[in-house]
Formats: sequence, structure tokens, C-alpha cells
Amino acid sequence: MADILEFTYEISDDDFTRAGEASSDVKKKLKKLGVSPDVIRRVSIALYEGEINMVIHANGGKITIQISEDSITMILDDKGPGIPDIDKAMQAGFSTAPDNVRNLGFGAGMGLPNMKKNTDSINIETKIGVGTKVTMVINL
Repeated sequence: MADILEFTYEISDDDFTRAGEASSDVKKKLKKLGVSPDVIRRVSIALYEGEINMVIHANGGKITIQISEDSITMILDDKGPGIPDIDKAMQAGFSTAPDNVRNLGFGAGMGLPNMKKNTDSINIETKIGVGTKVTMVINL
């Protein structure tokens, strides 16, 4: 079996000044590894959207990135309130972001749809009051 590179990032809740640091760091690492620009773009978009969702909705959490010979897996694990209706949350434009977050220019309801659009697979496990685990894969 091929080696897997793994990186983890702790995401703070409600810290918009640091939101995006993990996706930016992953982008730099993928460039150094010689990953194609199209894949880097897709990873960056999906990961940034997930990272922002963790800051807005989920009290932060942990992101784990696994890079193998044939795929990039992004695991976003939080201890937030959970997603009451995944189907509704996947609809473009649906948002539960509060007004103060919308006033900052976030919370347009495109996070999960953009995550799905830019990955080859997405799996969402959520439990109300416990948290959500989103696993996204991009094939290389």
C-alpha cells in the first residue's frame, strides 16, 4: 500500500480572522507535491467552504487531510449542533447563518453545494446536539 501523508488542523469557532488558514496551507502543500492546478482549485474551494461552515455553525473542530497516490480525503469533524435537515442544507441558497455573519459577507447558503460540486464524493454524518463529520474525496 502507498504511503499516506496526513495533516491535521484545529479550527477555532467564531474566528473569522483565521478562517481559511487550513485551506491555504493545504493549497501550498499540494503545490509543492506537484498536484495539478485543477485538483488544487477543487480542494481549496471545498475545504474553504467546509472550514467557514465550521467557524459559523459548528463551534470549530478538527480537519484531517489525507493525501494518497490516488486521492485526497478531507475529513471535517466538529462538535457543533448538527444539521437538522441535510437535504435542505444541500440546497443552494439555504442558510441558517445569523445576520451578524451575513453582514460580514458569509452565510449565502452555498457552502455545502460548493463542497459537493467540487468533490468526487461527499458523505455527511450528523447527530443533533453531538456534531457533524463531513468526508470529502477528490480522486487524482
